[in-house]
Amino acid sequence: MGFPAHRPRRLRQTPLLRRLVRETVLTPDRWIFPLFVRAGRNAREAIRSMPGQFRWTVDRLGEPVDQALEAGVRAFILFGLPETKDEVGSGAYAEDGIVQTAIRELRRRYGSSVLVLADVCLCEYTSHGHCGVIRDSRVDNDATLDLLARTAVSLATAGADVVAPSAMMDGQVQAIRRALDERGFTETPILAYAAKFASCFYGPFREAADSAPAFGDRRAYQMPFHRREALHEVALDVEEGADIVMVKPALAYLDVIAAVRARWPLPVAAYNVSGEYAMVKAAAAQGWIDEARAVLETLTAIHRAGADIVLTYHAVDAARWLRDGTWDALL
Repeated sequence: MGFPAHRPRRLRQTPLLRRLVRETVLTPDRWIFPLFVRAGRNAREAIRSMPGQFRWTVDRLGEPVDQALEAGVRAFILFGLPETKDEVGSGAYAEDGIVQTAIRELRRRYGSSVLVLADVCLCEYTSHGHCGVIRDSRVDNDATLDLLARTAVSLATAGADVVAPSAMMDGQVQAIRRALDERGFTETPILAYAAKFASCFYGPFREAADSAPAFGDRRAYQMPFHRREALHEVALDVEEGADIVMVKPALAYLDVIAAVRARWPLPVAAYNVSGEYAMVKAAAAQGWIDEARAVLETLTAIHRAGADIVLTYHAVDAARWLRDGTWDALL
């Protein structure tokens, strides 16, 4: 039956009615807040290309965590900036590495009241800025797997709840799962950066983490802009034992998120990356867009596409906007 039997506007008449039938519900329970941890003491260093984001020393890491907890965000992923770097990224798997130290401090201070995820990659720790061991001017995939596995074990030993391999090495999930299990970390989940594209939207992150390649680029291991290949990558990580699969970046790959969601029952994550964050902040600073509305609409789109979990630098602000009624006022 057509008009007038069907009137979609009937369910849009009042704010409470619109909330009742809301298709996508935003909640900070599904957001992960990235934090950058640097060597040194008593420092909060602003990241030029990511207004509102900072590099924190371990002794001050409680400040952003406290702010996040007050807003309702309880999950964090840590990225480290070591004091020194070398050819094999030894700071990534050192017992006293910057992220390992930060995890222990968060555990001491917050116990199990926070969920701590740790990125597993070498790019922030290598002198050449690539995500693995260099042989003959190329990243040696198989030689890198052992170092990624060692990194994951060291992070789990320090107290990470979840390890998140992002190097895009073939077989990395299997190598990490095997190493974790052999060391008794059978219950530690793996959030796999399963479809990580070679995107221009990572630029601000590379400034924040000091992780730009010293030569070449990462297109030999990060993905081209292909949908079918992305699904193949996800399938391999699922077979290797991933507990959560992630698509990165989010906004240019909403179709990939939807396809992954349709095919696998695992939780699906998406990374609302640094370049996406920076564009919103830049436009808002010029008065060209309403920041709160843009962020909440963006997060809704990512979740609507099928993401259960979103890693986003907007997490704390978005949680505050939900709490103060900004989102309800937009509906």
